[in-house]
Amino acid sequence: RAIGATPGEIRVQIILEMVFLTILAGLIGIIVGSMLLFLINVGTASLEDFPFANPTVPLMIVFGAFSIMITLGILIGFIPAERAVSIKPIDALRDE
Repeated sequence: RAIGATPGEIRVQIILEMVFLTILAGLIGIIVGSMLLFLINVGTASLEDFPFANPTVPLMIVFGAFSIMITLGILIGFIPAERAVSIKPIDALRDE
């Protein structure tokens, strides 16, 4: 706000940052989870009596979890956005 941003612009910026970080974390989680499932499949391929051989996750579950995560990221982003808007510019500059 000290350089002329409106409270609405600050809210949007912080929420967009939160969405970006949420999407990034979700994609990393999907990649790591897929790699772990692949390693489990490779490791248990020779075990015939293993009860958890060939685990899979339906794609709809992945998309659903990703959608919920993004929605929660947006909702949780409102907390720091409102806190940032409520701080006076002079107080924010003084703390840095």
